[in-house]
Amino acid sequence: MRIEPWKRNLWVLWGAVLIASSSYTLSVPFLPLYLMELGVPETQLELWAAVSFSITFLIGALLAPYWGARADREGRRRMIIRAGLSLAVVYFLGGLVQNEWMLLGVRVLHGIASGFIPGAFALVSTNMPEEKMGYSLGLLQTAGATGGILGPLFGGMLSHAFGIRLAFFCAGWIILLATLLVWKFVTEEKKGTGKAKGNIWADVRRAWTHRQLLYVLSITLVVQMSVMAIEPLLTLYIADLQGAEGAALAAGFVFSVGGVATILAAPVFGRIGQKIGYRRILFPALFLAGVLTAAQMWTDGIWTLTVVRFVTGLSIAGVMLAVNASIVEHTDAQFRGRAFGLSTSANHLGLMIGPLFGGVLGGVLPIQGVFLITGVVLCGWAVFAAVRTRTKYVPVLGHSSTPNPNLPS
Repeated sequence: MRIEPWKRNLWVLWGAVLIASSSYTLSVPFLPLYLMELGVPETQLELWAAVSFSITFLIGALLAPYWGARADREGRRRMIIRAGLSLAVVYFLGGLVQNEWMLLGVRVLHGIASGFIPGAFALVSTNMPEEKMGYSLGLLQTAGATGGILGPLFGGMLSHAFGIRLAFFCAGWIILLATLLVWKFVTEEKKGTGKAKGNIWADVRRAWTHRQLLYVLSITLVVQMSVMAIEPLLTLYIADLQGAEGAALAAGFVFSVGGVATILAAPVFGRIGQKIGYRRILFPALFLAGVLTAAQMWTDGIWTLTVVRFVTGLSIAGVMLAVNASIVEHTDAQFRGRAFGLSTSANHLGLMIGPLFGGVLGGVLPIQGVFLITGVVLCGWAVFAAVRTRTKYVPVLGHSSTPNPNLPS
């Protein structure tokens, strides 16, 4: 029985995204421990850890539009393979470093090499039947969430048993496996045009003038910023709720429920959005995520917090699925790689700004205040973006005149 190319692409990319996400979380979350092994003094450990994390997001944010333009010009499959092979080399180098400066150089290379998962989303968005788009994007989102859960689990076991260097080497091997799967089994029917010039600033200016896409990108930034503002402080909050003993284990459990929520919710939201329009999911889900984020300030025990975090994860899964689908709806296929590149830039900027935002707030407020302010930001942005994007017709970016028939009402 012959499998349709789009189905084969979808399931191979699902596995590849899961593997790619696992490779990242297999090694990177343990950077502070790795820095300790490399001899960084305890007084400098937090600074080196922050710089090592942030530099990759900064470089990735700057280069994502460029890689997106290359994908539109040369093909998304080719850019996925480029990113996968580059990341394999980067992870192997990460296992060989001898001091903190070498590790920082590897993290810079990591930012330069990034683009595997955004490339997969861009390829799916241009090579899937329109009626399967929401379901397909939802499946890819579950793959990323599943990898985000499995990676730290196996990475922690590897690091504990054999050392962190082996975790980096394993990350290199498995991202290489994902790349070989894409090279062998994924086909791209709608390839790049060979005409996209890759002018980053021109692409940014075009997106800036496109109101709907601009607000969708801003939602990506705000959501990631809000998530990362809270996560560094959450372990301390859990320790306050139940005591320091066992706080790390409890924190790992609480963190994982968001990924589980994404796995469960994303395909469901994909089907619903395909029927009723993603705008009808996006703003209510964003507002609900804000309300639930603020509600965490009133939790009085670990199980109450877990339940609230799980439902918050369901809402955020709906937001991110609707964001990715909206990017597809508001851009022409020939601009799709650049659009996902810009989305990656917004995502990375949120990941970089979030810990700084949370750290500043946490320095002057109790964590309950951080929950409240972050929730208000999400609710306020949902209302603001919903009001500003109400329109009957939004031109499709990358195509000057043809209306988008799939734009939700």
